[in-house]
Amino acid sequence: MVLDPWRPTAGIVERIGKGDVPMSAGVTYVRDDRMEDRLEDHRVALTGFCYRMLGSPFEAEDAVQETLVRAWRALDRFEGRAALRSWLFGIATNVCIDMLNAGRRRALPMDLGSPAAADTRIGAPLPEHRWVWPVANGLVLPRTDDPAEAAVGRESIRLAFVAALQHLSPRQRAVLILRDVLRWRASEVAELLDCTTGSVHSMLRRARAALAAAGGTGTPPAPAAGHEQAAVVERYVAAFERFDMDAVVELLHEDVVLSMPPLQLWMRGAGVVRDWFVAAPFGCRDVRLVPVEANGSPALASYRPRVDGHHEAFGIQVLDLSGDRVAGIHAFLDVRLFPLFGVPTAVPS
Repeated sequence: MVLDPWRPTAGIVERIGKGDVPMSAGVTYVRDDRMEDRLEDHRVALTGFCYRMLGSPFEAEDAVQETLVRAWRALDRFEGRAALRSWLFGIATNVCIDMLNAGRRRALPMDLGSPAAADTRIGAPLPEHRWVWPVANGLVLPRTDDPAEAAVGRESIRLAFVAALQHLSPRQRAVLILRDVLRWRASEVAELLDCTTGSVHSMLRRARAALAAAGGTGTPPAPAAGHEQAAVVERYVAAFERFDMDAVVELLHEDVVLSMPPLQLWMRGAGVVRDWFVAAPFGCRDVRLVPVEANGSPALASYRPRVDGHHEAFGIQVLDLSGDRVAGIHAFLDVRLFPLFGVPTAVPS
């Protein structure tokens, strides 16, 4: 018998309404408004964990939703015997491992082949599940007043780091994220994974070694200070929007990398990138760029012109900065990303 209507989190309501989430037979559900808020308090942290595990904001969103669904269905078995955070992360870990066991490793174009020339044919796009995709900072980074904690959070969602994580086994990935990124104690991780602390230490050593072999622990380029970074991005946007490729090249590192998932080709070198922008088959002239933030880096929502005079969504550019130069331009050509960054799919000229 149901004593009082329960209130699951937003989004779960829709799934219950569709019959996707049946209530357990014989279980009494008691309304607890505070529990809903407590679960929601963990959404950003859970999304960050699932994104690092899965390499996709779309899959991370699905994993968090499934985690909260399972949590609501198991509330009668929770009874406060463990910390809510640990309980939720345990569910999320199992959800992610199940998803990883059913899929392939995601990657960036630089992991799949050699750089191409500017006149290379673009080829057919590869399926969505092959790629690491960007994520908006606000979806995965909990607010903090600690500068050191904020810096660790940003570094742990860099595209290169997330791509390197894909080389680890699912359990190694979980251990490394929980220990080295989220700073859990070994005993907490052991309890979550139902193993010994010795096993946790062993998995962490193997994970760090595999990450180093994949290039995930190298010293990142020194980022510019906040105001310097903003100035570089502002100059890049101004030059690109007026299609001044000479001015764009002045802002690029000589070994700048350009990638464009879901296209497999990628390029290296300021001159090659300039030639590509000038002759790109889908056109780079008259674009509009709107600043956003992705993967702990400055990013830009890119819009290209259409015949009615408006501009339509084209892709999200994530910029890697090294000092006062742009060292990487990762243009993700998928308009489904735009709602995740809170920007429209079309803008007026």
